[in-house]
Amino acid sequence: MKRLAILAMTGLALATTASAQRPDPRPTFHFAPARNWMNDPNGLVYYDGEYHLFFQYNPHGDRWGHMNWGHAVSRDLVHWQELPIAIPETADVMAFSGSAVVDWNNTTGFGRGGKPPLVAIYTGHNPKAKLQSQYVAYSNDHGRTWTVHGEVLSVGSPEFRDPKVFWHAPTKRWVMVAVMALENRAVLFTSPDLKQWTFASSFGPAGGRGKNWECPDLFELPVEGGAPGEKRWVLGINLGDNAVGGGSGGQYFVGDFDGKRFTTVPGWPGEAQWMDYGADFYAAVSWNDLPKSDPRRIWIGWANDWRYAEAIPTWPARGLMTVPREVTLKRTPAGYRIAQAPVREVATLHGTRQDFAATLGETPIDLPVAGGSADLTLDLDTGTADQVTIALTDEQGYQTLIGVNPGVDEVFVDRTRSGPHFHDGFANRHVAPIDLKGKRVRLRLLADQSILELFIGDGTRTITDRFFRGGGQLRWSASARGGNAKLTMQAWPMAGGTRP
Repeated sequence: MKRLAILAMTGLALATTASAQRPDPRPTFHFAPARNWMNDPNGLVYYDGEYHLFFQYNPHGDRWGHMNWGHAVSRDLVHWQELPIAIPETADVMAFSGSAVVDWNNTTGFGRGGKPPLVAIYTGHNPKAKLQSQYVAYSNDHGRTWTVHGEVLSVGSPEFRDPKVFWHAPTKRWVMVAVMALENRAVLFTSPDLKQWTFASSFGPAGGRGKNWECPDLFELPVEGGAPGEKRWVLGINLGDNAVGGGSGGQYFVGDFDGKRFTTVPGWPGEAQWMDYGADFYAAVSWNDLPKSDPRRIWIGWANDWRYAEAIPTWPARGLMTVPREVTLKRTPAGYRIAQAPVREVATLHGTRQDFAATLGETPIDLPVAGGSADLTLDLDTGTADQVTIALTDEQGYQTLIGVNPGVDEVFVDRTRSGPHFHDGFANRHVAPIDLKGKRVRLRLLADQSILELFIGDGTRTITDRFFRGGGQLRWSASARGGNAKLTMQAWPMAGGTRP
């Protein structure tokens, strides 16, 4: 969630006067509102066949302000329908970020006719009173209309926000993890009914620190490669600045949770463990109440960065989401690490598969990929090459590069020349460390007009970056520098997934 102070911190209001003069290429399979400003995903919950995606939304313009809860629904995580605003701002209180749950046991008493209500727990931001506190609203019609119950938790702070709430079955209590943002601290509370809350514990500062911590999440996962039946808890924390991509980003911690307190596993590193190595994966939170038949943990992020979020040259909407990603937890030689992959439903959007193989050298080879929306699987043998590069080039000669440097064990996205200048904080090269001693790596790349989501190897490293072309169609090519390399590729054009 955006604080008013961030404007001053980043200088966005003064950094640029750039604005888009024509509609930008709308994403084919990433969710974006039909128009206006969007940021953090909120209220992710599944109920009665529908995935709900709420989000921070300004109905009055394409910059941050007048925060409401926008709303979209899907039956398959890839085809989204935008609905009217769910929770509006009032004269005094903006509806900042939060979460939603199905109150299966009607602990709130809000349910009707024997059916559980949907309950949203969100931050009410009162700029006049300089107060952020937690509010509750509920719905009895599948989230189409909402009744605001009101404030349920305040600690008298202007920087207390972003509640993620879930039911903890072993203790038969609701758990809330929120942030004391400027203190870089997560705070946990428990409740029997979502209305009466008791302080339980605090976590932090730890790992990566910045101007603020935001948008926490807490969930349990089985450990792949761990002891039989082993499970651990993952605490996600987003940073408004100072993340690995140079601006905002997400980190995570792995540990144990007893219903009141989260503690990291012994030996958890002191340095930050990053969710993503790009610049445009922020405020990632996961869905509550997936059906019992689906054991996945799925989250989604806002594909933007607070340094330049209000300046990106898109119109009539500013802001889009990543694809939903399945999150798993692996025991690796380096310790516990999360891994991410696009949800399997993304494959339902595939067009006709194109297979391609080539030996790469200095002269770029065109790839049989049409346009800017594609799902690629790239198997690379770097051979004798110092660098292998996939280039995405527009008709004005601007290029976005995806590269592998085996000599220094890195995969990168380079967008320093990806389009016309619009903000000093944008042009950059983002690097993910990976062991390339074996000279081979598999890359899964989702491209969608103005976004790249790169999943490296087993998914424990990802890079998410926006790019903004100068104009015209996009074409793909591959090359190798300093030697030869081998490329094997499967490519699918992508059909549309979102509709206003």
